Amino acid sequence: MTSFISGADRAQGTMFPAQLEDYVAEDNPVRVIDFFVDQLDLGQLGFGRVQAKLTGRPAYHSAVMLKLYIYGYLNRVQSSRRLERECQRNVEVMWLTGCLAPDFKTIADFRKDNGPAIRKVCREFIVVCGRAGLLTATTAAIDGSKFKAVNSRDQNFTQTKAAKRLEQIEASIERYLSELETADRQPSTPEIKRTRLKGKIDRLKQEIERVKAIEAQLEKAEDTQISLTDPDARSMQGTGKATGTVGYNVQCAVETENHLIVAHDVTNAVHDRHQLSNMAQQAKEVLAPKPSKPWLIAATMMARKFWLAGKPA
Repeated sequence: MTSFISGADRAQGTMFPAQLEDYVAEDNPVRVIDFFVDQLDLGQLGFGRVQAKLTGRPAYHSAVMLKLYIYGYLNRVQSSRRLERECQRNVEVMWLTGCLAPDFKTIADFRKDNGPAIRKVCREFIVVCGRAGLLTATTAAIDGSKFKAVNSRDQNFTQTKAAKRLEQIEASIERYLSELETADRQPSTPEIKRTRLKGKIDRLKQEIERVKAIEAQLEKAEDTQISLTDPDARSMQGTGKATGTVGYNVQCAVETENHLIVAHDVTNAVHDRHQLSNMAQQAKEVLAPKPSKPWLIAATMMARKFWLAGKPA
């Protein structure tokens, strides 16, 4: 062999332009996403922008945005900025959205404004999996995980933590006052050092007022915690020592045969003690037989085909 495999000439014209359909195989999972979303009644599920307005700038249809969101979820592309880039370079996404490329803010707003509707879509997909025979197991495994929130530990307070913080501040003030007194006894001490010490003391006194205000809020709060950045987040103990995380408790129920998530819930309960009953009831409702819908027959056949094709022997 005296040559390498040659690629196409970038400047070479073609008599018949390439079609996106030619780049997406018949067994590509994006075809399931496209078919599944097209069969949903998005208005009934609670999505906005289902009917076009007579005035104003045209908006992206919710079906297009939902297809993009599901594609990102299945391919572990959660960032709205990364999804924006995928719309401009990924052939599968171009085929799925019809070469539309919404910006990251539009993608993020769709996800933020349609949270409850997206949860209903998840339930519809679980129904499809059930009709495809993928939820035949009669048992489910239930467990919880702690997901970190944007709220740092320094912005989360309890009564004990606030009292400890006040003790630390008062100890720091005593130390700075001692240093300031020593500086006053020495005439050679630069004035800038005295000014810096006085500024630190003033800032610590302001911090005392802030922490006392937080203590007052804790006394009135129904819960024993307050998170300043993310009000719903709570401090939760991890599996090891000193591994507390300020975040959320995510509960999942997984059927034991094909390992598909049949139910999930997000709570700010700091432990799993009272979550088992709720998740077990949700899993029971999903695994119980449901009346079929006309369009589920075709969706079931497609879902089962792709599942069996990708399932290891």
